Amino acid sequence: MKSQHQVFLSLGSNQGNRLEILEHCIDLLHQEVGTVIKISSVFETPAWGFESESFYNCALVLHTDFTPVRVLNQILKIEKSLGRTRNAAVGYQARTIDIDIIAYDEEVVATDRLQIPHPLLQERNFVLLPFQELTSDWEHPILKKNVSELIAQCSDTSNCTIVANIAAPLSKIPLEQFNYIAFEGNIGAGKTTLTHKIAQDFNAKMVLERFADNPFLPKFYKDQNRYAFPLEMSFLADRYQQLSDDLAQFDLFKDFVVADYHIFKSLIFAKITLAEDEYRLYRNLFTIIYKEMPKPDLYVYLYQNTQRLLQNIKKRGRGYEQNIEADYLDKINTGYLDYIKSQQDLNVLIIDVSDLDFVKNQADYLFVLNEIQKKIQSKK
Repeated sequence: MKSQHQVFLSLGSNQGNRLEILEHCIDLLHQEVGTVIKISSVFETPAWGFESESFYNCALVLHTDFTPVRVLNQILKIEKSLGRTRNAAVGYQARTIDIDIIAYDEEVVATDRLQIPHPLLQERNFVLLPFQELTSDWEHPILKKNVSELIAQCSDTSNCTIVANIAAPLSKIPLEQFNYIAFEGNIGAGKTTLTHKIAQDFNAKMVLERFADNPFLPKFYKDQNRYAFPLEMSFLADRYQQLSDDLAQFDLFKDFVVADYHIFKSLIFAKITLAEDEYRLYRNLFTIIYKEMPKPDLYVYLYQNTQRLLQNIKKRGRGYEQNIEADYLDKINTGYLDYIKSQQDLNVLIIDVSDLDFVKNQADYLFVLNEIQKKIQSKK
């Protein structure tokens, strides 16, 4: 899965309760555009380019899967909902809210409707100073200068004073209290997609299952009886090696580990695919290995109904998966749920994601985060 886009926005308000309007705007951006990761201090600054009341300004960075044009369209809708009416003919004017795209990854966009980076950002302290709080390594793709260098060369002498702070929405979901979170689910449930998003949004070390490197997987889907045992043994060895290595290596720059699988899935799949005598041997080997493995502090099972799983499998287009039958997926779901019921000491959260799309719908992603938040609160 590709990484999310990193978008920097500048917000300003000089009408009404300026701080409340900024807070409301940030909530709407978080719900409708992308995950708001960090928010700068709120600065009070004089109106720029016209005579009016002073502004409250801040900047934020969010992660999104939207294109620049779609981000712009959503921003305009939010501005309108907050009482802003854009009218280019009358020049600068007082406004309840102003949202500008400052940067979108390292991209350069130049159209009649949209220019990225913002063409005036290097001339405005009320943009540069909040921007500097968010990033030290962003470089203007045209001017080839970082934010500190742009500030040093800026001719704007207007006074910008910090007056408030706004907490980022993610600060309400303290995932960093966990050392190790595992997301599990059936084939096509979306666990890898969700793991990617959470790792990026919460600064977590990501551990992804290396299924694509298993040479037995395509063979298994063509001849299950012949290749089931070598496939399951290969997966077990690889999962053990990967988790042992990744969980043992502490990353000073990451807050916790998030994985798109838990090693117990090996036993679940083996029970379905192996003959009885092979499964007994496999279980003995698994038990020896499992005793040595660290257990996740939070185990999240993403449940999807079989019909949706088949749709997802078809959509992602892996050739060797296209002949997977509904009965096989049903058995996997049953195996997971039976396992979860048997684990009294495991901190388990089951989320039905049958009707959710984490990529296309920000609200669906936030629903999952809210379910995790409720789980955390229930343990207090």
